[in-house]
Amino acid sequence: MNYLVGAFKPPCNIFISFADGRSRKQVPLKKENGKTVMVALFQSQESIVGEVVIEPVHRKKVEHNGVKIELLGQIELYFDRGNFYDFTSLVRELDIPGELYILKVTISRNYVGNIVEYQEFVVRNYTPPPSINNIIKMEVGIEDCLHIEFEYSKSKYHLKDVIIGKIYFLLVRIKLKNMDLEIRCRESTGSGPNTYVETETLAKFELMDGAPVRGESIPIRLFLSPYELTPTYQNINNKFSVKYYLNLVLVDEEDRRYFKQQEITMYRLLETS
Repeated sequence: MNYLVGAFKPPCNIFISFADGRSRKQVPLKKENGKTVMVALFQSQESIVGEVVIEPVHRKKVEHNGVKIELLGQIELYFDRGNFYDFTSLVRELDIPGELYILKVTISRNYVGNIVEYQEFVVRNYTPPPSINNIIKMEVGIEDCLHIEFEYSKSKYHLKDVIIGKIYFLLVRIKLKNMDLEIRCRESTGSGPNTYVETETLAKFELMDGAPVRGESIPIRLFLSPYELTPTYQNINNKFSVKYYLNLVLVDEEDRRYFKQQEITMYRLLETS
């Protein structure tokens, strides 16, 4: 019985290592089972240097038809688990930010299955601060009841930025009891009739507790660093998009809710440490 079990085991072990694996920065990667592992972090345009060690089991020779290594960038959709869409390969530049990349080593064999080993790593693209970053300024309200003006200092934020702004109450004829500012993330996958959209509130920040009066100004200062944010993605390979919104929520004394939503752009700024 032990002989039969051993017959189905691969005749060798494959180990993939990066040349600077000990000194290269590691970042957490959450797996499907909920566990988090640390993987190497690369930037686009970097070279991947390392070695593949093939270790025969029990020091026996391994017959093969060649050994190849591939660089794969893959997209896996939540509702289509198990089907991967390759967006890059070894012959292409690493030009898609923030995705999971895999090194795949394959030993080709004649009459039995190939021996394959994978090594996951993360590639991040960094964006310089935008040359143009317009403020957001809008007026909203209910005719003859409520008129407010809100202003955010800019429309594009890096992942560790601070949202700064003000809320002005120009007319208040309804009894408000509180006001919150939310950060919402909207993820869409697929296309056409197969589009799946999911919206999640990532943060909720109380701006006001109590009734405002006409002429009152409420300051906004919301730090983004505590939250797990990603850059904004626009229709990557016609597979998915990620958008962020600032959602202003006002609640009156009868628990009626009033909303005003504004899209913002998130980007990843080069880390200094």
